[in-house]
Amino acid sequence: MKQSKLTLFIFIALLAGVITGYLYNIYVINAYNVKIAAAETRIKAIDVRVVQLTDTTLAEYATLKAERSTEAKIRKENDTIREDKLVGFSILSDIFLRLIKMIVAPLVFTTLVVGVAKVGDIGAVGRIGGKTMLWFVSATLVSLLLGMVLVNFFKPGENMHIQLPDSHISTGIQKTALSLRDFITHVVPKSFVEAMANNEILQIVVFALFFGVATGAIGEKGEIVIKAMDAIAHVILKITGYVMLVAPLAVFGAITVVVARQGLGILSTYAIFIGEFYFSLVVLWLVILFAGFLVLRKRAFTLVNRIKDAMLVAFSTSTSEAAYPRILMELERFGCNNKIVSFVLPLGYSFNLDGSMMYMTFASLFLAQSYGIHLAFGQQLSMLLVLMLTSKGIAGVPRASLVVIAGTIAMFNIPEAGLALLIGIDPLLDMGRSATNVLGNAMATAVVSKWEGELKH
Repeated sequence: MKQSKLTLFIFIALLAGVITGYLYNIYVINAYNVKIAAAETRIKAIDVRVVQLTDTTLAEYATLKAERSTEAKIRKENDTIREDKLVGFSILSDIFLRLIKMIVAPLVFTTLVVGVAKVGDIGAVGRIGGKTMLWFVSATLVSLLLGMVLVNFFKPGENMHIQLPDSHISTGIQKTALSLRDFITHVVPKSFVEAMANNEILQIVVFALFFGVATGAIGEKGEIVIKAMDAIAHVILKITGYVMLVAPLAVFGAITVVVARQGLGILSTYAIFIGEFYFSLVVLWLVILFAGFLVLRKRAFTLVNRIKDAMLVAFSTSTSEAAYPRILMELERFGCNNKIVSFVLPLGYSFNLDGSMMYMTFASLFLAQSYGIHLAFGQQLSMLLVLMLTSKGIAGVPRASLVVIAGTIAMFNIPEAGLALLIGIDPLLDMGRSATNVLGNAMATAVVSKWEGELKH
C-alpha cells in the first residue's frame, strides 16, 4: 500500500471510529455508563459518611460497609458488561498491537547488531552514543521545562469546577519510587530470552550492543553473522509491510472503543484541560521542528511529511511502539544510514519520550493547582529534576506516565487521589503524547545522522 493511500485510509478510519463510537455510546453503552456513574456517586457518599463516623462498632458502620460492597459489585458488573460490549472493536486494535509487538523485539535486536557491527570500534559507538544522549537529555529537559512553563501560564487547575475526590480514596495506580536498584534491574538483562519474550526494549539494546561490538571485533568470521542479521532484519521489515495493511482497521477499533466508552461528553467536561494540553503539545512540536530545522534545514519538513502516517498510527492506538517498524523504514528511505537508525531509534524509545515528559510536569502541577497547593519556583524545579530521573527506567510499563506522576506528587504532598481526575481522560491525552514521542525520536535520529555525516540527500 502506498504511503499516501495508507495515510488516507488511516484518516478515514479515525473519522469512522469517532462516528461509530459516538453512536455506539448513545444506543448501547450509555445505559451501563449511567449505572456505573450512579454506583460511583453512591460509593463516594458512603465513603464520606464512613470517614465521619468515629466509632466503628456502631451498627451504622457495618450497614454502610455492606452498602458500599453492594454498590462496588454493581459498578464492577456493569463495567464488565460494558467491556464485553466493546470487545468486538477492541479486538481489532489488540490484534494489530500484538502483531507489532511480535515484530519489534527481533527487529530492534537484528538492526542494532548490524548497526553496531558496521560502526566498528567501541570508540565510534561511544561517539555516536554520546551525541545521541546529548540530544535526548536536552530534549527531555526542554519538554519538562516547557510543560512547567505552560501549565503555569494556563493554570488549568484553577479553572476546574469539578469536585475533587476525597484523599482517602484509592486510585488503583501503583506508584513508583526513585530507586537505583530498580533502574539497574530494569536496564541490565539477566536473560536475553526473557528480555525478548517480555519486549524489554532497553534490555535488548544492552545485549545487542555487546553482541554487535563483539561481532565487529572478531573480523571476517563476524561478516557471516552481520549478513545473516541483515537478511533477517529485511525479512522482518517485509513482514512489517504486511502488518501495516491492517493498521486502518486497528485505528478504527481503537478510536471506536475510546469514544464509545467515554462518550463525547468527556471532551466538554475537561475541554479546558484537554485543549490547553494539546496546544502545549503543538508548541512542543514547533520546538522540535525548529531544533531539527537548525540542523537539517528544509529537510526537517520533508521528514515530518514522511512519518505522518506513523504518527497517525501512534495517535490512534495510543502507543508509539506501534509506529516503530514504520519509522525505521521511513528514516532509511529519508536517507539516514541504517547503522545510525538502528542504534539511535531503540535508545529513543527508552530515553526520549518528549510528549510523555511534557505531560508529567503539566499533569503534576495541574493537580497541585486543582487542590490549591502553591509550589514555589524552586519546588517546581525540584519536581522537574525528580521526574527526569524517575521516568528513565519505566519504558514498557503500562500507563507509565501515571505511574511516575503517582510516585512524584507524593513527594510534594499533593494528594494521590487527585489522579482520579486524570484516569478518565488519560487515553485521550496518551494519543497526543504517543504521536509526539514518534516525532521526537524520528527527528533525533535524523539529526544524529546529519551530525555523523551519514545523511544522504
